[in-house]
Amino acid sequence: MNQHERVETSGAAGDADMPVATATVTDRVWDRLLAARKDRTVGAHSDWTPAERAAWALYAPLLGRNDQPLVFAQIGQSLDGRVATIDGDAADVSGMEGLKHLHRCRALADCVIVGANTAIQDNPRLTVRLVRGDNPVRVVIDPRGRLQDSAAMLEGERCLVVQAGDRDRPVGVDTLKVASSAEGLDAVSIIAGLIERGFRRIMIEGGGITIGHFMDADLVDRLHVGIAPLIIGAGPPGLTTSPISLLAQARRPRARVYGLASDIIIDCDFRL
Repeated sequence: MNQHERVETSGAAGDADMPVATATVTDRVWDRLLAARKDRTVGAHSDWTPAERAAWALYAPLLGRNDQPLVFAQIGQSLDGRVATIDGDAADVSGMEGLKHLHRCRALADCVIVGANTAIQDNPRLTVRLVRGDNPVRVVIDPRGRLQDSAAMLEGERCLVVQAGDRDRPVGVDTLKVASSAEGLDAVSIIAGLIERGFRRIMIEGGGITIGHFMDADLVDRLHVGIAPLIIGAGPPGLTTSPISLLAQARRPRARVYGLASDIIIDCDFRL
């Protein structure tokens, strides 16, 4: 095996019943991932450490295959499955490596989606300021036009608002009009509209209800659940999908577990 031979991701970190794989994102791993984002023939190096190879196995699948569209979601939560306190404080749910993981996911995506509630409550910028890389196009789903024009994510670089009506947005902000129903804006139409605009790596960041909306529509190919070692006790839950009656009806994706120092990441593949 020469140093530029590609390393397959299917077995690098083991199966779901194997121990947690320590993943270390060194500069040389991240450089290769950023290069692979533009050229999918770029692969891992054979002289990497096991922790570096695990990092590649965690992130390389987010780049997709053969220019086929890929929809992936990422959510960070506490040990007891909360994403914020009952008063809405969500600033420190993830540890530093968990936050860097989020920013790495953004850097590998073409666009990143949040719902209006997340945009209003957290006022995120959706940038990659904690890692090297390009900022993704920011997409907010705002069915009822509640997001103010002063929102942080509407400023600066390109932003797209998905909406049902014809509400005007600030100069430079694009809109995507999608049909609405009692369940909200049609998830299939949103993804189709983004793909038509040239996006191939589509990330859904939050909140949990928004991610669940796309999961219920069977549109999520891959899900990263970041778990930080803290217990909140009460507050909004992470993923919120349609309830089931029997465990036999539960989704059971192939999953692998990675340790990122301050947090662990459960990588769930729904397309196997």
